[in-house]
Amino acid sequence: MATFLYRLGRTAFRRRWYVALIWVAVLGAVGFGAVKAPAAPDASNSMPGIESQKAFDLMEQRFPGAKADGANARIVFVAPDGQKITAAGNKKAIDKLVDDAADGSQVAGAVSPFQANAISKDATTAYATVTYKVKADGLTDASKNHLKDAIAQAKHAGLTVEAGGDALATQPAAGGAAEGIGIAIAALVLLITFGSMTAAGLPLLTALIGVGVSMAAIMALSSAFGLSSTTGTLATMLGLACGIDYAVFIVSRYREERAKGHTPQEAAGLATGTAGSAVVFAGLTVVIALAGLSVIGIPMLTKMGLAAAGAVMIGVFIALTLVPALLGFWPNAVLSRNARKRGRIKEGGTNNGGSRWARFVLRRPLPVLLLSVAGLGALAVPVMDLQLGMPGDEAKPTSTTERRAYDDLAKGFGPGFNGPLSIVVDARAAANPKAAVTTIEKKIKATDGVVSVSPARFNPAGDTAMFTAVPSTAPTDKKTQDLVKTIRNQRPATEASTHGASFEVTGTTALNVDMAQKTQNALIPYLIVVVGLAILLLMVVFRSVLVPVKAAVGFLLSVLAALGSVVAVFQWGWLASLLGVETTGPIMSLMPIFLVGIVFGLAMDYEVFLVARMREAYVHGDNPRQAVESGFRHSARVVVAAALIMMAVFSGFIGASESMIKMIGFGLAIAVLFDAFIVRMAFVPAVLALLGKAAWWMPHWLDRILPKVDVEGEGLVHQSAVAPAHDDPATRKPARI
Repeated sequence: MATFLYRLGRTAFRRRWYVALIWVAVLGAVGFGAVKAPAAPDASNSMPGIESQKAFDLMEQRFPGAKADGANARIVFVAPDGQKITAAGNKKAIDKLVDDAADGSQVAGAVSPFQANAISKDATTAYATVTYKVKADGLTDASKNHLKDAIAQAKHAGLTVEAGGDALATQPAAGGAAEGIGIAIAALVLLITFGSMTAAGLPLLTALIGVGVSMAAIMALSSAFGLSSTTGTLATMLGLACGIDYAVFIVSRYREERAKGHTPQEAAGLATGTAGSAVVFAGLTVVIALAGLSVIGIPMLTKMGLAAAGAVMIGVFIALTLVPALLGFWPNAVLSRNARKRGRIKEGGTNNGGSRWARFVLRRPLPVLLLSVAGLGALAVPVMDLQLGMPGDEAKPTSTTERRAYDDLAKGFGPGFNGPLSIVVDARAAANPKAAVTTIEKKIKATDGVVSVSPARFNPAGDTAMFTAVPSTAPTDKKTQDLVKTIRNQRPATEASTHGASFEVTGTTALNVDMAQKTQNALIPYLIVVVGLAILLLMVVFRSVLVPVKAAVGFLLSVLAALGSVVAVFQWGWLASLLGVETTGPIMSLMPIFLVGIVFGLAMDYEVFLVARMREAYVHGDNPRQAVESGFRHSARVVVAAALIMMAVFSGFIGASESMIKMIGFGLAIAVLFDAFIVRMAFVPAVLALLGKAAWWMPHWLDRILPKVDVEGEGLVHQSAVAPAHDDPATRKPARI
C-alpha cells in the first residue's frame, strides 16, 4: 500500500493542475446536482420496533386526517395578579385569539380553553391548543407570523401569554459566535504548529472542499435515498474534523521529509506513502464506527452514519490527492518562516517536547499507568447513575417562551401535565367496544401516580379510542418513567377484563422511555461490532495482538470518563452554572451512541498516527523503548495540535442556548481531551513500555492469515534511494532548502 500511495502522491504533485481541475469539476458536478435535485423529504423520526411507534402508526391508520406528527402550539394564558382567567375581559381576549388563530391556512383546528375545560382549579391559568396540517418544519413564515400577531394582541389586553409546542419553537442551532471563535482558535493552533500561513490554511481549505463535496452529494441524493435536511449534520462535523486532521498529518510528514533533504516531489510522495497509509486506516476505523450505527435499528441514525462515513472517505481521498497537488503549487510556502529565510531546513533533533515526555513516561511507566487509569476510572463513576431521556422544554433557557409556557402549565395544572401519556385502545375484537374502553380508563385511572384521565375519543368506525392520562410527576422524573412501565406491566390483567380489547401507551413521555431503552439495549452490541472490527483492522496495521487490544481499552476508558463527566454536569449539576446550564435532568438518549461512535473514530485517528510511527521505527531497527520515543518525537506535537483543533471546534457548541447542543459539544470536547492527552500521551506509552517486545508479538498462524500491507513504508526505502534529485523543474531551484 505504501508504494502505491507513494506513486499516487508523486503523480498528484507532478500533475497538480489536472488533480485540482478534477476536484473543481467534481465539486461543480455535485453542486449542480444539488441545485437540480428535488427538495429533501421531511425528517422522519420513526422508531421501528417500539410500542410508542406502533401506537402512533395505529392512530394514523384508525383516525383518518389526524396526523400524529402534525405541528401544534399550546398557548398558555395567565391572568394578572388578583384576577381570574374567566373574567369577562380576559375571556374575550382569549376567544379572539382562538378565533384569529383558527383562520390560518395551515391550521387544522383551534380549541378554546372554555370549550375543552382547560382551566386550572384556581382559574388563574388556561391553555388553548392549535393544531396544524403539516409538521413544524413545513410551517410557512406567514402561518407563524399570523399566530404571533394573535398572541401579541392578547398580551395587549393584559394577559401573560406564552407559546409551548413545536409550532413556534426555536430550532436547535450550533454555538454561533462561540463556534466561530472555536474555528479561529483552530486556525491559530495550526499557525503556531507550522509557523506558516500557507501550512495553516491548506488543511482548512482542503477540509472545506471535502465538506462542500460531501454536503452537495447528500443534497443531490436526498430525494432518491430519503435523506432529510438533518442527515448531513454529522457529516459536516466529522468531515471537517477528520479532513483537517488528515491534511495536517500529511503536511507535517511532508515538512519532515523535506528536512531530511528530499526534493519537494519526493517528499510529497513519501509523505503520502507513509502518513497517507495511516490516513487510510484511520479513515477506515471512522467508517466502521459510523456504519456501525446501523446496528441500533433507527433509520435516521443509519442514514446519518452512512452519510458521515461517505464524508470521511471523501476527506481521505482529498488528503491523498488534493493535498500533495496543492503542495506542488506551494512547495516551500508550507515550510516555516525560518526555513524559508535561511534557505535550509534544520532537521528536528532528538530532544523536543515529545521525546522528553516519552522519556519521562518510559522511566516511570507503572506510576503513570496507574495514575491515568485511576483518574479516568474516577471520572467514569457517575456513569453508574446514568439516566437516559430526551430533555424537553424544561431544559430550555428561561428566556424562551417554550420554557415559560412549561413553567406556567406546571404551576397551574401540576408537574405531570407537561408529559401526559396517550393511551390508544384497539377495541375492534371486543364484543362491546365502548364498555371495553371504559374498563381500561378506570383501570389506568386507579393506577398510583395517575392524577386524571381525559374522556375517550372514538374514531368514526367506533372501534378505536384515544385518551390521555396525566402523571403526578414531571415528564423527566424517574417516577414517571416507572409509571409507564407499571401501566404496561399491568396490561395483561387489564386487557383480560375487556374480553378482546388491547391498548398501547404512547405520547412524548412514553416515546422517550422507549427510545432510551432501545438505545441502551443496542449500546453493547454496537460496542462489540465496532470495537471488534477495529481490533481486526488494527491487527492488520500493526501486526500485533496486544496493541489493538490496548487501543480498545484506552478508548473505553476515555469514553466512559467523558460520559461520566456529562452525567456530573448535566444530570448532577456540577459546574452547570459555569456552562450556562439552567436545568439539570436526564442525559439525551442518543448521547452514549453519539459519544461512542464519534469519539471512537477520532480516538483511532490519534492511535493510528501515533503508534504507526512507533511501529515504523521498530520495523526499521529501533528497540521497543526507542520506538516509543521516536514515535513521540515525530508525532506528539501534531497529535496535540489536532486534538486542540477538535476541542476548539467542539467547544463552540457549548455556546449554544439549547441544552442538548451544549451536552454534545461538552461531551465531545472533554472526550477528545481525555483521549488525546491522557490515553494517547500517558496510558499508551506506559503500556508499551511495560510490554516491551511483547507489544509487537503476533502468533505465526495469525500473521499468515492476515493480509500484509506496508503501512510502515518499508518498500519506500528503495524507492527513495533511486528517486531522481531533480524530479520537477518548477521546484528544482528551491529544492536546496
